[in-house]
Amino acid sequence: MAIQRAAQHSIASTNLADLLERILDKGIVIAGDIKISLVDVELLTIQLRLVICSVDKAKEMGMDWWVNNPAFSGQVRQEQLPDSLKTIDERLERLEKSLAK
Repeated sequence: MAIQRAAQHSIASTNLADLLERILDKGIVIAGDIKISLVDVELLTIQLRLVICSVDKAKEMGMDWWVNNPAFSGQVRQEQLPDSLKTIDERLERLEKSLAK
């Protein structure tokens, strides 16, 4: 007689949604350094720091760089607008002159 054994599953199994919720709630930091050297002369150093967390957790930790960044807030400073338009007008005028030649 052959005895069949059923595969045992972990009692405290975690699905992907629970894991993602825990990571976003608590936060996770991944850090690493890459150094490239040749004959004891350091040519390149890359430091990687990756923080994965929810927006609320990031604000709690003091990381809210996107709040005042116009690229992310959708707000353009009014004093920058005339300078930007002037620059665009000058570039357009130069392009039109070069095409007319």
